[in-house]
Amino acid sequence: MDKRCRVALIGDYNPAVVAHQAIPEALRLAGEDLGLEVDAEWLHTSLLRDPEKQLQDFEGIWCVPASPYANTEGVLNAIRYAREKQVAFLGTCGGFQHAILEYARNVLGIKAADHAESHPQAETLVITPLACSLVEKSEEIVLEGAGILRTAYGQPKITEGYHCSYGINPAFEQQLFSGPLKVSARGVGGEVRAFELEGHPFYVGTLFQSERRALRGEAPPLVIAFVDAMN
Repeated sequence: MDKRCRVALIGDYNPAVVAHQAIPEALRLAGEDLGLEVDAEWLHTSLLRDPEKQLQDFEGIWCVPASPYANTEGVLNAIRYAREKQVAFLGTCGGFQHAILEYARNVLGIKAADHAESHPQAETLVITPLACSLVEKSEEIVLEGAGILRTAYGQPKITEGYHCSYGINPAFEQQLFSGPLKVSARGVGGEVRAFELEGHPFYVGTLFQSERRALRGEAPPLVIAFVDAMN
């Protein structure tokens, strides 16, 4: 393969985390499907200091599961870089949660927005425990609109796996999604499971971990779309 693209994996690599096992294979399978060589580089969050310098050579940024991260502010700065510089961005599980946190703070101006996992006593918790934990569970998901997610899967309903205990605080849902950030998937009970950012070439967050499909030998449709956006 002559064509190559580089993706930064933002997170604290742990070989015991199922998603961390799956992500390199998901990228390899997606690249194979598209005829691309995908070079993935893990960037431990403790090393994130200057996104302008550290991320400038990557065509894509994936904020990966397994939070809390060693350096939350570094993660939020990396997500902000992807959002503002129009770099292809995918956030899964913890990446979804922190992309919401970054948007709340830096776009909506909710400077005190926080995450219940890392600061459970904070006054402004935008990310809170799910009503029903989704640790090692799967569920049917309804795709909304005609955006990236719906196009990638080509069907209105999907089933994906999770390893998640936190999601969006419903009290902030209307405020979060009244502008260019749009809900693109919900659980059967109406809970937000994915979002996209209008006006950005590829900016998607999912609470589910579609990358797990790669451990069954499947190229995840969303990861194919992510890699294609880097091409």
